[in-house]
Amino acid sequence: MENPAFVGDTENQLKERGKGHEGISSSQSVRGRGSSLPRSESQAEGKCTSVEGGGPTTNDAINLERRVGLLSGVALIVGTMIGSGIFVSPKGLLERTGSVALSLIVWASCGILSLLGALAYAELGTLVDASGGEYSYFLEGFAPGKTRRTWWGPIPAFLYAWVSMFLLKPSSLAIICLTCAEYFVRIFNTGSSDCAPPDLAVKLFAVFVIILITFINSYSVNLATKVQNIFTAAKLLAILIIVIGGVVKLAQGNTQYLATGFKGSTSSLGDIATAFYSGLWAYDGWNNLNYVTEELKKPYTNLPRAIIIGLPLVTVCYLLVNVSYLAVMSQEELLASETVAVLFGNQLMGRAGEGIMIFAVVMSTFGAANGSSFTAGRLCFVAAREGHMVDVLSYVHAKKLTPSPALLFNASIALLMVIPSDIGSLIDFFSFTAWIFYGGAMAALIIMRYTMKDAPRPYKVPIFIPILVLIISVYLVVGPIIDSPQIEYLYASLFIVAGLFFYFPFVYMKKSIPGMGHLTTFFQLLLQVVPTNTMPDA
Repeated sequence: MENPAFVGDTENQLKERGKGHEGISSSQSVRGRGSSLPRSESQAEGKCTSVEGGGPTTNDAINLERRVGLLSGVALIVGTMIGSGIFVSPKGLLERTGSVALSLIVWASCGILSLLGALAYAELGTLVDASGGEYSYFLEGFAPGKTRRTWWGPIPAFLYAWVSMFLLKPSSLAIICLTCAEYFVRIFNTGSSDCAPPDLAVKLFAVFVIILITFINSYSVNLATKVQNIFTAAKLLAILIIVIGGVVKLAQGNTQYLATGFKGSTSSLGDIATAFYSGLWAYDGWNNLNYVTEELKKPYTNLPRAIIIGLPLVTVCYLLVNVSYLAVMSQEELLASETVAVLFGNQLMGRAGEGIMIFAVVMSTFGAANGSSFTAGRLCFVAAREGHMVDVLSYVHAKKLTPSPALLFNASIALLMVIPSDIGSLIDFFSFTAWIFYGGAMAALIIMRYTMKDAPRPYKVPIFIPILVLIISVYLVVGPIIDSPQIEYLYASLFIVAGLFFYFPFVYMKKSIPGMGHLTTFFQLLLQVVPTNTMPDA
């Protein structure tokens, strides 16, 4: 699957450099670097010497290592789910549903839908034990075996990589970092908590956060997972503070805001669908562990366990936080505030509470941004490894064993997205395109129930779960378009289709880009990165 359009080394050079050694791969992967199906259980459980333990030995190919355990897996799921959404989305969700009771129902429904989707992803992750999430599932589901050599088979996987790498993942990182920056700048705001901070200061700090997180993830996988664990614990502590505050207020009899019930509920299907967009944005991240399956220790057991622990925990936290908000603030106050969590802290404990909430939001969003960067780099790495992106993005640092080129690429696109800084429009744009591919993953799982009947499935969900999630995905995509057509939906669709203009010449026809070999060599020397089947010095 060598793609001369993107490659920096010739096939003969690679064979000579890797002579006498075997990579961790199959013949279906680019230069034999990718993961394949089926794999033995011992390989998937991390017993393969080339991915286990510390640094590579003389006879090991350079590859990403299995360094993510169960605790880090739970922290990755919880840490990326609990980010900016719970501090930004309550306003949008309540505004679109129109009532307190309906908003809480939507919050709970979003949690249940995310859990169902995550359970289906647990089966996908243990069936297709390759990193890359939906990208790998589309390859196995829609382009198995010889179909991968056809012009049409790899298109769903390529389009997912195209949209994710240039829109979904960078926009997610940009949104989270802008929220982190907005709350951080408020620390130095001496006026009202609702006074908008200087736009330039917010953007500059968001840029700093993106650069810092990219450095952490490029420097060390262990450092990145430790940061994730610490910040996840910090945000759970912050949520506990909010919940305790809400419980105290409810115990004091402050139930008048919750008692409004369904008063003012919307009857528009489009409004309910866009309310789900806001809620699901807060829950987004439930599939992030699937992007690092190749680095997860004992994935057959740890992937389902992390999902089963993480999703219910986040759902309970979100419901309790929203009830706590409404125990302190009225519906009108919540809708009028641009900083819901800060207003909550102010009304609960004055300026001290406001400062605590600002610090909690900064900690929470920083951890979520770290997890988003960690997983986005793996998707870019796997797509390039299959020949669907420029080859240098599939390289890893020779000593650190991190996919630094892929991480830097994701950060570069995110930096460009910081410029407009309109978080609301980014959330709607993100959710619309994301659920197209979530539905596609459910379709791939259903297909693989028939095309891979005999493949071992350490974890298997009832077939009605992917069918139900697929139907809901279709509704979330089609409902808002029918009820309230907007030009953004057309832009999103055109952006997806635009990927075909790159797919046919550079992936399917393998046309060469002049000078790409020299450019790849330049970045290889600059970043000290090597292909994942290149041997380290003895």
